[in-house]
Order: sequence, then structure tokens, then C-alpha cells
Amino acid sequence: MSWEVVIGLEIHVQLNTASKLFSGSKLSTGAEPNTQASLVDLGMPGTLPVVNREAVRKAALFGLAINADICRHSVFERKNYFYPDLPKGYQTTQLDKPIVGAGVVEVQLAPKGNEGGEGEKKTVRIHHAHLEEDAGKSLHEDFHGMTGIDLNRAGTPLIEVVTEPDMSNAEEAVAFAKKLHAIVTSIGICDGDMSQGNMRFDVNVSIRKPGEPLGTRTETKNLNSFRFMERAIKLEVERQIDVLEDGGEIVQETRLYNGDTHTARSMRSKEDANDYRYFPCPDLLPVEITDADLDALKAAMPELPGARKERFMADYQLSEYDADLLSGDLATAAFFEGAAKAGNDAKLAANWVMGELAARLNAEEKPITDSPVSAEQLGQLIARLKDGTISSKIAKQVFEACWAGEGDPDVIIEVKGLKQMSDSGELEKIVDDIIANNAPQVEDYRSSDDDKKKKKIGFFVGQAMKATQGKANPQQLNQLLKDKLG
Repeated sequence: MSWEVVIGLEIHVQLNTASKLFSGSKLSTGAEPNTQASLVDLGMPGTLPVVNREAVRKAALFGLAINADICRHSVFERKNYFYPDLPKGYQTTQLDKPIVGAGVVEVQLAPKGNEGGEGEKKTVRIHHAHLEEDAGKSLHEDFHGMTGIDLNRAGTPLIEVVTEPDMSNAEEAVAFAKKLHAIVTSIGICDGDMSQGNMRFDVNVSIRKPGEPLGTRTETKNLNSFRFMERAIKLEVERQIDVLEDGGEIVQETRLYNGDTHTARSMRSKEDANDYRYFPCPDLLPVEITDADLDALKAAMPELPGARKERFMADYQLSEYDADLLSGDLATAAFFEGAAKAGNDAKLAANWVMGELAARLNAEEKPITDSPVSAEQLGQLIARLKDGTISSKIAKQVFEACWAGEGDPDVIIEVKGLKQMSDSGELEKIVDDIIANNAPQVEDYRSSDDDKKKKKIGFFVGQAMKATQGKANPQQLNQLLKDKLG
């Protein structure tokens, strides 16, 4: 039975302001619990909130970055519900007139299977993005039979970005999430650190038969990594298909995903907007944004991922897909450009950043900002590869030593004696010895046709590389063997 998957996302982006959305309380990661919550954050009688101007500016900047409509007259509402980490008993948010209206984000998808090429492009519509304050945090791990409450996060400024249900599989959802991460970090409104909850994803999933109305959706909340998002979506799609094919019904609910056990569970039934009894916040005036405000934001707009991608294609002659991968994340883009400049070869830098470096970072679950190999060191390695000092095989050995902290590539090459052997006299002597000591293989090679010779020369190359401990110049060696073997 064929099913269509329908996915929409709600993304909470923590704005990197110095203080909270409605108070002067400071924001810093790792502070002692309940040391950064003021009387305003707790909603104590007699306190009044004041909107953080910088949070408004950052929200509007995001709207401009996704070509969205900016609401010139946005208002705040109170969303009423009870939860232990919500100290006021309501959340100050936006409903009817959010600061950011409809916008679009274009996503470059990976090529399917082994097709190669650039992959398809997909446009994901943004329904809106609104400003709101975060709640506190419930702590379960260190409390036996109880729950601890840390209100440091209460009042932290967020924009919640709500998409249309435009995605049809986990890969598309992750590609969009990565693009959104690239946008907010590029324009400097969020550090994007998902491990600290500074960017969190709620995933709405439903399935239906082709041509049928939208199915009942579930919401899996607070996914804080791209890998967890992909796994959670696939798990939920499988669950919904199993339920429907067994004759059951999907219940509208909120679910939680456990990345350690790769399991999900129901958390509570999913509420509708009218269950929250929204009403206009009586303590806050509307936020007015002028043409002059928007002109100033446009003038200060940093380079966006799309513009950086186009520049990488033009300046470095990269393919569209490679440029998309390297330009999306600001730290990756800076690393690539640093390595390309130091090594004076953009294509080699791109290959190493997307290949060897990315593989090691993924294996050790490190961000590129924590790479033991710096951009300058990778560039130096590329330069030595280009000028023939080392072979591609030796380059990987030097990279490993550099990763292990043994020094810069030039030092490692010198100390370990890894320079490529390019002395024609020395190489010729080694080749002569190999030919003299392998008469049967030589005779077999010389009696073969040209196609078979291409395969059989590998034996002699292997013997020479073994004799030189992999240091022989491959091009020089191959030519010498062809000349000697005839």
C-alpha cells in the first residue's frame, strides 16, 4: 500500500541577545540554577515587562533574510496553560499579528542514490515566525521520584518559525533544518548550538493515501540534532503506517523521542489553539516597525548562505552541490576559504573538507570549530601535495599525524621522512632491481595486450611502493615502469 508522508516543522530559535525578552536578566549558558530569573521573569505582582528592542531587530532581520513580509504593527498575546516550569502560568507570545509573515526558504537536496548530479531544489514555505519567551527547564536526572525546576531560561527570547507542511520525507526535513540553521547563524541572530537547546525542532508528521485530505498529525517535540530528527521522523512514519494498516486510528498527540534508545512515546494529547485561551497581553504595547528600521536592517544584512553559494561557484569554480555543502554552515565556509587560500587550490580544499575532514569530524562527533586540524594546516598539506613533496597516500598519513597533534604538516613530513622520492636515478635503480627479480611477471606483462598491461603494471607499482615505503612519485614511477618494461 502506498502512503504519502506530510511533514511540517516548528523551530525554536534562541536569539543571542544580552538580556531576556521582557526583563534585564542576563543570559549565559551554564549558570547556577535559578540565578538568572528576575521578578519580571517570574511574573510577580507589580512588575511590568518591557520589550527587548534588540530581540525585535533580530526577528525582523530573520524575516528579511527569508524574503518574508514584516508586520509593521505586531502585538503580543498571553498563551495560558499550567506547567511547573512556566512560572507565570502563561507564556507571552504572538498569535494574530506575528512580527514575521509568509516567506520562503530554498533547499538544495542531495542527489538520489548513485545518480550523481546536483540533486533537486525544493522550496519550503514559511507560514510565519513569531516572537515569544521561553519557559524554564524541568530536571529529572538528578532527582529520584521528584522533578527539579530551573527557571534561568524563563523569559529567554525566541523566534518560533512555523513552516507549511511542504516536506515529504525525513531527508527533505533535515535539509531544510540545516538550511535554516545556516541562515540564522549567518545573520548572527543565534549561535545554533543545538546541544544547549539554542535551536530546537518540533516535527509534525501525518500520512495519507494519494489524493486524500491531510491525515491526523502528531508532534514530536524538542529534537536537538539533525540525526535525531531524521531518525524520529522515520520512526513515526513507520508507526503511523503500522497503526493504519492494522485498522487503527492516529491520535493527535505530542510525542517525545529518546535518541539513546531510538524509541518514542506519547507525552500528552495535542491541544488546539482555542485550548490555550489566548488574549491580548494588557501589559505590552504593539511593536511598530518603520521603513527606516527596515532600511537600516537591509543595509546591515550579512552575506546570506545563498549569496555565499553563488560566490563559491563563481570564485572557486565549484559545482552547485559542492558549493551548497560548503557555504551552508558559516564555520565550514570560513574553514574552506582558509584552507583554499593557504593551499592555493580551492578544488583540493573542497575535496579534503568534504571528504577526509568531514569523515573524521563525524566519526568523533566534533563540530568543525573543534577540528584538531586547522584550516591553515590543511592548506599547508594541500600545498605539499600540489608541489609534489608528498603523494596522496602519504598526505592521508600526514593528516592523521596532524589530527593527533604531532605538529604542522611541514614538520611532520620532515621529522618522519615522508618526502616523496622523485630522484630519477634512485627510482630507476629500484625499478631495475624489481624487473630483474620478477622475470616471470615481466615475461607475462610483455606478452599481454595493451588492455591487460594496464592491469598487470599494478604488480610492479606495488613492489616499487613497498620498496620505497610509499614515497615514490606515482606519475614518475608509472612512466619509468612503462619505459623499462616496454
